[in-house]
Amino acid sequence: MDTSQEQRILKLSIGVTVGVSASGFFGGLLAGSQAVLFDGVYSLVDVALTLVALSVLRLVAREGSSRFQYGYWHLEPMVEAMGGAILSLACIYALANAVIGLTTGGHEVKLGIALFWSALLSVVNLVMSLYVSAKARQLQSALLSLDARAWFLSGMMSLAVLGAFLLATLLSGGDRQWLVPYLDSLVLAGICLAVLPLPLHTTWKAMREVLQVAPPELDGRVRQVMEAFVAEHGFSGFSSHVAKMGRMQFVEIHILTRPQWSFGSISEVDRLRDEIATRLGARDAGFWLTIDFTSDPGWT
Repeated sequence: MDTSQEQRILKLSIGVTVGVSASGFFGGLLAGSQAVLFDGVYSLVDVALTLVALSVLRLVAREGSSRFQYGYWHLEPMVEAMGGAILSLACIYALANAVIGLTTGGHEVKLGIALFWSALLSVVNLVMSLYVSAKARQLQSALLSLDARAWFLSGMMSLAVLGAFLLATLLSGGDRQWLVPYLDSLVLAGICLAVLPLPLHTTWKAMREVLQVAPPELDGRVRQVMEAFVAEHGFSGFSSHVAKMGRMQFVEIHILTRPQWSFGSISEVDRLRDEIATRLGARDAGFWLTIDFTSDPGWT
């Protein structure tokens, strides 16, 4: 499977992320803003995850080896699960820091610098989110989707920070000046609570694949096709097992025949297999389809 386009996009994402991370660190330190600094930390974590995703794509593009005879498809959901878990932990850690800031009187932020950096980071993050998301849909890539979600989360965080600093600018010098030191920690807490469900959902979805939980949609389609097939051809029954790992769908079907059943030739068996594959839409590279026939119920 050709993953060269995905690899090129991830390499671009890595380069831009390094720049965003450095900007977040630099801007956060200059402005004294925890929220801007967290944006930089978040981007740094994203760099590490994207590098791992790039390595996995290179493996997925290879054929199976003597040790991994089914290929490397299982690594995709593992990377998604790990990435979602790390981003979730980053949000939880930032939330704890925000709570500490709110309970200790907040802190002063240099609003002019903070406004500039948060606006810059917002634009870069959201542009990259739109670009990578479009490519993920085009290439049907789970790894690019994960990267696009990370860019989107970073963009939402930067926008929230920008909004908070604009509000702080409006409140400065007025009757509500006392609120200004709390805004940085408050917006950081809000961001973490808002974005935390997304990486948690990613982790849950990927772990279902790692644990080989049968996808209901694929399982239902296989059963519907096979029930009709068995009825039409007069077979005694069937059993099926399905799983999804990354972009690969594994389908195993055992068809139960009567002991006296005669197929005539191997080409007839192949014709029946072809019919099932066509009905399932399992002719593309994203399917690993196994079909066998037996008269012994023990083999089903």
